[in-house]
Amino acid sequence: MAYRTPPAPAAPEGDKPVIWTVSVSRLSGLFRDITPEYDALATIEPIHLGFDEAVRHIRERLATERCDAVISAGSNAAYLKGRLAVPVVVAKASGSDMLRALARARRASERIAVVTYQQPVPELADFAATFGVPIEQRTYDTQEDARAQIRELKGAGVQAVVGAGLVTDLATEAGLTGVFVYSSASIRQAFDDALDIARVGQLEPVRRQQRTGAAPDTLRARHGLADLRGDSPAMEKVRQAVVLYARSHATVLIQGETGSGKELAAQAIHRAGQQGARRPFVAINCGAIAESLLESELFGHEEGAFTGARRGGRPGLFEAADGGTLFLDEIGEMPLPLQTRLLRVLEEREVVRVGGTRPVPVDVRIVSATHCDLEERIRAGRFRADLFYRLAVLRLVLPPLRERAADIVPLLEWLLRGALAALGTRAQPNLRAELQACAPLLANHPWPGNVRELRNLAERLALFLSAEPLRALTPAFVLSVSPELAQEPSHAAASTGAPAATSATEALRRFDGRRDAAAAYLGISRTTLWRRLREEGAA
Repeated sequence: MAYRTPPAPAAPEGDKPVIWTVSVSRLSGLFRDITPEYDALATIEPIHLGFDEAVRHIRERLATERCDAVISAGSNAAYLKGRLAVPVVVAKASGSDMLRALARARRASERIAVVTYQQPVPELADFAATFGVPIEQRTYDTQEDARAQIRELKGAGVQAVVGAGLVTDLATEAGLTGVFVYSSASIRQAFDDALDIARVGQLEPVRRQQRTGAAPDTLRARHGLADLRGDSPAMEKVRQAVVLYARSHATVLIQGETGSGKELAAQAIHRAGQQGARRPFVAINCGAIAESLLESELFGHEEGAFTGARRGGRPGLFEAADGGTLFLDEIGEMPLPLQTRLLRVLEEREVVRVGGTRPVPVDVRIVSATHCDLEERIRAGRFRADLFYRLAVLRLVLPPLRERAADIVPLLEWLLRGALAALGTRAQPNLRAELQACAPLLANHPWPGNVRELRNLAERLALFLSAEPLRALTPAFVLSVSPELAQEPSHAAASTGAPAATSATEALRRFDGRRDAAAAYLGISRTTLWRRLREEGAA
């Protein structure tokens, strides 16, 4: 009998790891049978969903609930692993599991097959040759592919099929003998692995506190993967990139138009990382702060470093973000002298405060974002090429809203429901149908402000609807509230969604000298607008 390590003592209810099991096949029964053995050690919940439905469900719940690990198996586990921000433990069949399954299959039929997800089992060919047991091996990528393999095997005279839950369910459905490859011991091992992962995660903040001598930082990312909403292929690609990038400590450059959700994506990358939700996330807009103040904010200062410096000095944002993520928004607006200092921090992994000489080691992941073309700025001598390549080890491009038109109505519905709830107004039961009737109007607008502009529209509509709860949400009503939706977009706005080629002087003239309007039109802060006007000699 195999020796199994005795389980750890039961944890207090509030400290128990939270584990979700995911399966839609006969594996669910095995999960159910073994779960009581771990009730004292973890809070375990079954999720009877698979693939895309499971991903959607888990992402939604992770926005408000804690989960330390997910357990699944086979193709379902492979699908979840690349799409979730929580660790996915893959239950694996052992060699002895396979031998026992083959023995059961052979008792049922002389013609047997093994069907596995994507990769065959190399040892099976040697086993079949050594013991003279003919074994047909097949692999599959999708559920339909698996179904096709089962049909072919049946047509070839195979009567017993060994595999995971999906394969055996399909084999039984086709009138064949389906032999489930997993044993209770393999599933127990997956539960043990999930518990280990959960315990390491729970200990990490304590270890960091012991290592640094300070309590865990209170600066936290508020948004996660579930907040990157939209069912379009473009957004699914973004979410998969977020999950992938979260596994690395490399720098990330997020590119996207104003209002496309760059900081939201940065927070999602941070939170999707191991223990990201417990580590500091610090953000700063490099274009919204004057150069002299930006240097002090980033690197900190010593007492007496400059007029108005705080007594005793002050740590900068690099030190505040130690162990976590520093998000540098509008990185393209960072002045050249500070670009040089930032490059040195990235290379040396230490900062020197303004007015100081002592280097302070920092362990910070840099995620930066820009709406402008940094490579064009490099050619213009306004951005350092060496810094660009240090910041852009990984790149994430956020699609503008107009390129994912299918997401506009669902997004607006979600935003509008939230805005109505904030005003204490219940949404009409037919809200979705009314918004669908407005879809052509919404799709024709270029949305230069992207999701931020859509949120503004939702809040505006909510205000009017709260005043007249019985009013129908018709295209005419939407136009009366937001007449800009009917305006013909300019060529630049229609093609790029942002007036990137417009100079600050032209924008100021367009809006009769109103700097706030000009800055909003260009998608920059008023400080950046002032800086550009000075560069153009118009300040």
